[in-house]
Amino acid sequence: MNPSPTPKATEKEYQEGGIDATLRPRHWDEYIGQQHVKKNLKILLDAAKKRSETGEHILLSGPAGLGKTSLAHLVAREMNTNIRVTSGPAIERVGDLASILTNLLPNDILFIDEIHRMNKLIEEVLYPAMESRTLDIIVGKGPSARTIQLELPPFMLIAATTRPGLLSGPLRSRFGASFRLDFYEDEDIQKIIRRSAALLNVAAEPAAIGRIAAAARFTPRVANRLLKRARDYADVHPDRTDSNRAQKSETVITDRIAAAALGLMEIDDQGLDPMDRKILEIVITKFNGGPVGIQSIAAAASEDTDTLEEVYEPYLMQLGLLERTARGRVATARAYSHLGIATPQQRILLA
Repeated sequence: MNPSPTPKATEKEYQEGGIDATLRPRHWDEYIGQQHVKKNLKILLDAAKKRSETGEHILLSGPAGLGKTSLAHLVAREMNTNIRVTSGPAIERVGDLASILTNLLPNDILFIDEIHRMNKLIEEVLYPAMESRTLDIIVGKGPSARTIQLELPPFMLIAATTRPGLLSGPLRSRFGASFRLDFYEDEDIQKIIRRSAALLNVAAEPAAIGRIAAAARFTPRVANRLLKRARDYADVHPDRTDSNRAQKSETVITDRIAAAALGLMEIDDQGLDPMDRKILEIVITKFNGGPVGIQSIAAAASEDTDTLEEVYEPYLMQLGLLERTARGRVATARAYSHLGIATPQQRILLA
């Protein structure tokens, strides 16, 4: 049996949920990649449904843009229940968390994104809620203060974090299942781009899909962002070299258009943007290729260390352009080659 075609996104869906929400997978077979996570999650959820129980609390970790939020919504669909969405920074006071928890319906899913940014005092209120489904509230102050314990309905907590190391041990131990999402393979990124192109009513040539995938930093969110920018470029500067397609009203992303769109964004064929290249140039030209501390790189690049460590370093290390050693960051021979700069050994040989 042939798989059903990918449904096109309607104007109403764009208005209600936005393009990004429309591109999210709605069923398990639409979620591409992360097979080990999907298999384990499916078993966990099927077992819970078979026993007519609320599922275990789930922790999803991994770099931004890999599909943690999409997985949370898929779990809600699989369990046929509502999902309430919030984030760690949005929960500023204990009362905020208490309000969210007491408004949950039986078997609801509470999704907390960036949970590592939640205040530690608020985190302690979450412990009994996760473990025994109770909420302890202190009423009043001083000698007259008293504690009220509220019973909570059965609920499943799904938490997402890009920095699992910042979670406290007691919180991490209360999750019944923990999954880490890895960077995607190029083949899976191409499948995601093809699906998104179909949803956006865009015809993309295989060469264009391959070019966009190569620059997508192994990340679906980046792949979709680049696809949308290529679509914008194709709408404004359509490729007229194909006379047959030039007569059609559909948007067509050719390899030339994909290359032009990426060039306009200053993204090279390996997905490096100006800041990526600036970081490598700083390590090579200012610090002789390293080793150099992250604080020194941040000062030279006018960027904060957290952004360098969370946004730029993982991809540069994934490509083998940067190494993290005990003494600091070191640019590899591949980084010299990519920037067209001779290595110290090559300069000695040429001297």
